[in-house]
Amino acid sequence: METEISDLNILCGIMIEAANVDGNIDQKEIEKIFNFLVNLFEEKPDDVQREIDKCINDLNNHKSLHFFTSKINKLYSDEKKIELIEILWEIILSDGKVHDYESNLIRRLAGLLYLNDYECGKAKKKVLLKMGINE
Repeated sequence: METEISDLNILCGIMIEAANVDGNIDQKEIEKIFNFLVNLFEEKPDDVQREIDKCINDLNNHKSLHFFTSKINKLYSDEKKIELIEILWEIILSDGKVHDYESNLIRRLAGLLYLNDYECGKAKKKVLLKMGINE
């Protein structure tokens, strides 16, 4: 029997995947994920911390991107999906660098979320500007 998958599990799972795509999750990335989930998605701090810990522990047997994106496609509008891409860019850029595999992850996610390149490029530029990063 499959356990119920919550919004928090989906969002946290995909954010942890984005943070880990360079092979390392640092404290800055965890703090960003925590703050996004508490402040933007209005999740309870204790629930968020539990979910972050669970997702980090589950990284070795992580779910596919398709698993997460199929749930997101059912639950979110295009505007929410673009907002999620912006959040993922912020997490990825928290170390001030974009690795090729991080860009690749966003491209793959965008395709799975049925978002066009223009919207994703706009989201990245918006985040770069917000974070004061020149690329």
